[in-house]
Amino acid sequence: MNLRDRLVALIVAQGPLPISTFMDICLHDPAAGYYAKRPRLGERGDFITAPHISQMFGELLGVWAIAVWERLGRPPRIHLIEMGPGDGTMIGDVLRAGRAAPRFLGACDVCMVETSGPLKAAQQAALTQAPAPVRWVGDLAEAPTEGPFILFANEFLDCLPIKQHVRVGGAWRERLVGVDAAGALCFQLAPPCVLPLPAGCPAAPDGSVLEGSNTLVAFGATIGGAVARAGGAALFIDYGRDRPGFGDTLQAMRGHAREHPLTSPGEADLTAHVDFPAFLDAACKAGAAISPIRTQGEFLRSLGIEARSARLAQLHPDAEARIGRQLARLVDPEQMGSLFKAACLHSPWLSPPGFDGDP
Repeated sequence: MNLRDRLVALIVAQGPLPISTFMDICLHDPAAGYYAKRPRLGERGDFITAPHISQMFGELLGVWAIAVWERLGRPPRIHLIEMGPGDGTMIGDVLRAGRAAPRFLGACDVCMVETSGPLKAAQQAALTQAPAPVRWVGDLAEAPTEGPFILFANEFLDCLPIKQHVRVGGAWRERLVGVDAAGALCFQLAPPCVLPLPAGCPAAPDGSVLEGSNTLVAFGATIGGAVARAGGAALFIDYGRDRPGFGDTLQAMRGHAREHPLTSPGEADLTAHVDFPAFLDAACKAGAAISPIRTQGEFLRSLGIEARSARLAQLHPDAEARIGRQLARLVDPEQMGSLFKAACLHSPWLSPPGFDGDP
């Protein structure tokens, strides 16, 4: 029985599912979940991330990590953690940039937090010659956060499951995944409920969709508490909102094209825009300091991506046009530059690079 049929059987037997449960099953079901069985990244896959667009992205994060380590007082041991490391491209670029600071590289203990078997295998193949020791764990709870650490998470938060509520007739009703009379998956609405709005959220007219993620908030509290206890910094880059608001952002990506989220359970990546204010508020309440939210374009410019692009074009004049297109894709507001945001959780006394001055 395929995953769609199993979902239909589950709903018929137990009732409609919250979208959060549907997302979790579609992405992580051991037998047929997208990340468990068939993650496809890159130009030939279902979606592309910044590290695949250009080596500049990961290299600049490597420069960022070196600067954080220096501002931490150059500890002799620093845990370098990546959440959801994709195929290992980004951390490979980070470590290559780290060669410019041999003492930093010598202090690094690299930990990859990965639940996907296929992606773990890809990461292991990509990092066979890594210039620092690398280990893998399946959960952040197993990662080394007892001492100072630097954590990266690029396009990780967007995969955390969400719930949706729709304003109908002046009342909020949760959107669920059900089964229609023809046996097809469909969206349904639960009975009206009381739903407190986030602070700063505008009034909600009928038709408004409010998204929230208990998993995102819990993760913010966990990582915020770890940063407060152990010291260090955690950098998150993802597409999402920088203020409370409404909107249906649940999407499925397959073959670099969007499709309806219920069309291909387990065969498409499911994501939603990250609620950065809720995530950062939870981290702050757990003791971490939080940076201002910056756009990806602002953040990368502050790290010197334009100078790096010019240097690469100088070294490879035959690739100058391609390098220019890569730069534009990463920083231009019309492309990834504004939709994607960067935020940092850090020790209260630490001023993280990229967030402490003008872009």
